This record gives sequence, C-alpha cells and structure tokens, in this order.
Amino acid sequence: MGEATAFLLLLSCLQLLLLPSVASTETHPRQPNGICLEKIANGSYLDMAAHPDGSNRVFLANIHGKIWLATVPEQGFGEEMLIADESSPFLDITDTVHVESELGLLSIAFHPKFAQNGRFFASYNCDNAKWFGCYGRCSCNTDVNCDPSKLSPRNGAKPCQYHSVVSEFTANGSSLSDPSLVIRANPTEVRRIFTMGLAYTTFHGGQILFGPDGYLYLTTGDNEARTDPYNFAQNKKSLLGKILRFDIDKIPGTKETSKFRQWGNYSVPNDNPYNDDKELLPEIWSLGLSNPWRCSFDPDRPSYFLCGDCGQDNYEEVNLITKGGNYGWRDYEGTTFAHPPNFTKQGNITISDEKYIPPIMGYAHSSVNANEGSAAITGGYFYRSKTDPCMYGRYLYADLYGSGMWVGTESPINSGNFSTSKISFGCAYDSPLQCNLAEESSLPSVGYLFSMGTDNKNDVFLLTNNGILRIVRPSRCNHTCSLENITDSRNSHLMHPSCNSCRIPQTKLLILFPSLVLLLFL
Repeated sequence: MGEATAFLLLLSCLQLLLLPSVASTETHPRQPNGICLEKIANGSYLDMAAHPDGSNRVFLANIHGKIWLATVPEQGFGEEMLIADESSPFLDITDTVHVESELGLLSIAFHPKFAQNGRFFASYNCDNAKWFGCYGRCSCNTDVNCDPSKLSPRNGAKPCQYHSVVSEFTANGSSLSDPSLVIRANPTEVRRIFTMGLAYTTFHGGQILFGPDGYLYLTTGDNEARTDPYNFAQNKKSLLGKILRFDIDKIPGTKETSKFRQWGNYSVPNDNPYNDDKELLPEIWSLGLSNPWRCSFDPDRPSYFLCGDCGQDNYEEVNLITKGGNYGWRDYEGTTFAHPPNFTKQGNITISDEKYIPPIMGYAHSSVNANEGSAAITGGYFYRSKTDPCMYGRYLYADLYGSGMWVGTESPINSGNFSTSKISFGCAYDSPLQCNLAEESSLPSVGYLFSMGTDNKNDVFLLTNNGILRIVRPSRCNHTCSLENITDSRNSHLMHPSCNSCRIPQTKLLILFPSLVLLLFL
C-alpha cells in the first residue's frame, strides 16, 4: 500500500471515529430537574409567530385584534423584547373582531412563502349584529339535525350571531418590494377563507397553522363547554370538534364549490380523508375533539402533529393527530367512557364502529393545585432549541392556570409511547424584568398561560396575562444539566444537545490511534 493511500485511509478512519454515533440521537439526556424562565415583556398576548424571514423578529397578536412586530433579544444580556411601535401595529382589525370570554383574535399564520408573496392569515370571531361583513352558514343546521330556532340564547346572543372567521391579508401593496421589510400591513381583507356561524359561544378552537405539506389547518371545538349535546364532534357532517385542512393556494372553481358546498374561498386537498370515507365532509382531517387548544408540528419529524384537547370534568389530553383519526369525544374523555350512546335524543352517533385513538399524554384535574383546580390544557411544543439541552426532544405542555407544566418523553424514539412528569419552573436570577411571584412563595407566578410560541431558534415562549416568559439556560436558575456548556453563555445556544456524547474518550483514541498509524507502514 502506498504512503499516500495509507494516509488517506488513516484520515477516513479518524473521521469515522469522530462522527457522532447513531445511538446518541436515539436517546434522551437525563430528565431536567426544572425549567428556567426569564421575563422579557409585559402585556398580554394570545398568539405568537416567528417571522418567516428567519430573523430574530416575531409577530405578537392580542385578543382585541392587533398584531405587532417585535424583536427578540439575545439571552443573557438583560434586554427586554422590543416592540417596533406600540401605537402603530403591524395590523389592526379591532373594528371587525368581537371580544368576549373565548371570542376574539385567536390565531395568526404566515404563508410559507411570505417573503415572496406577503400573504398572512388571521382567525377571529365577529358579531353579525355589529358588522355587516360577518355572515356565513350556521353550524347548527338540518345536515346535523339541529334547529337554531330551538337553541336558547347565551349571554344575550342568538345562536349563530357570532362567527368563526379565517381571513387573508397582505403585506404587499407598499413601495417596498420585499414583504419582509414591511412594518405595517394593509388592514383590508384580501380574501375570506372560511366563515362558520357558532351555535354557542364557547369551545370553538380557532387556531390556524401551516403544516409541512403547505396546507392550512384550522381547529374547531364542539362549540359547547358541557357534554356536546348534539354530538357534533362525532358527526361527520359537522365541522365542529374537528381538525380541518384547506388548500389556500388554489382558487376553487364553480364545479368544486357546488360539489362540496364549501364554507369559504378555499380548495380541498386531494388527499383529505373524505376520499376514503365518503360520509366525511371534505374539509375534515380528523374528528372526535372537544376543544383543541394549541397544536404544533415537530420541526424534526413532520408526521408528529400534536394537539392539546380540553376535557370536561376529569382529564385534559394531548393527541397525536393523524389523517382520518377519531379521538373519541364525546364518548371518551381521556381513556374513560364518558357518555352512553343515548345521552341525548339528538346525539345518537357513537364510535362503536370506529377506531378510537386514545391520547398519548395528559393529566387528571386532580393533579393540579387543589386550591385552584384545573382550567384547561394549553397545548405545547416539542422542544428543539439548543438553549436547554436536557429538554431537547421532549414535549412541553401546561394548564391554563399556569400552576402545572408537564414534559413528555418518548421512548423509544418514534414509538409514539410517552412517559410524562410534572416539572417545576423558576425565574432566572438575571431576568430582564422581574417575574411575578406566587403568593407567600419565592417561585414565579405564571398567571394565566394562554399559549406558547417559538421563534426562529426554536426557543419556547410562554404567553401569559402577566407578560412573555422565555425558557433559558438551566444554570441561570441554578438548575443542573450535565450537557449545558456554561463557559460561554453567548455561544451556548449553538451547541448540539448531544455534543458531549459525541466526543470520543481519550482512552479509546490511545488504543485505536497506534493501530491506525501502522497502516502507513503496510
């Protein structure tokens, strides 16, 4: 063997040794002993979206109908989140949004090609008694054996007076050719994607998000906080209690609109499950949900689509959403049979002939602070930031009251089997803003935890009535994570969580290196 060939072989062998092993990516680091939070903003926001341009900017939406641009500061420098201009929001549709209890501006989503087309979307509620543009078919109709005239008014509102709306807006139309540079969008609605009259005023979901497939997903609740008396969630002719899936890049033709009797200006993806089950309305992706509140796709595994679903009396759950999946409500709450088939005269549809999919995670109401009880689940995210390497790959979710947070750990990876545990949280000693403290305690009070969000670094943020909190390095709360590199706080977020396990022990190199060197002399 020539010296040049032997030398190249030596380098190749060393390169293989220095590559991280496959096993290192298939196991989780040790369970974190707590989550460290810092408060970076005051104000109450209901949704957050990372700017599609990949920068450190985000969009923040409040329930009243305003969206702001904000800049996320680097961690460890004591800086607050900077909102571009409080008096000049990116979008203001307060004139059309109706705010009341669970009603308002609920969610925002930006087109995957926003940087090129400037398209973005808002999900909100309107009142047809106050805005002439608030109109649409009523979810209580003859197709589902429901007569709105027989429904009792709620809080002074008539059935289907309030509507769920998804509207398209644009950041184009200014002198700036790049939508990413626009700081104030056009408040005029470009296109009405979806409208549905609400039979009742509660449990109506309302989140929108783009999937990795480029389609727009919309969550809907059963529209009744108690028992779903019309069994909308199991009725395949109702859009309530469902996950819906739209193609908003294709304008529907007259033939498609007439065939499907659509609820707005969208097309139906060809692979929606109605092709396999003709009883389903074509927009339905999955069914059997009570009130899905905050769903997300795992950035590393697009097939993992998780939704937190609000329970009733006993249990809050997290479901792994699949095409055509039936998640059991109202027959099941969690894994418990909740209501008999003849619970009401109207709702006699059961899932006896369906494949019920149980939740993969959740918590009993009794596991939350006994003095406060459990309000409702706030669905979360797979943690994919490098800030807290001991949280990497775990799913974080919480209760609306903020007194309980949980982490779900999948084992083995890609099995769909999760173990869960409640996790404590603290406030960083150098938090830019002082955290609110729980009564007679040194622990932070999260308050009402409305939603979670992520930025372009996949850092996780908690949106609460007390402000915005961000998960930061564990050591800033004196928590221990063996994988955290605290020698350089500015660059710690650049480390891969399994970097320590990728290093080859010196003893192995001492044994292997002499053998490899011998190749040079063969």
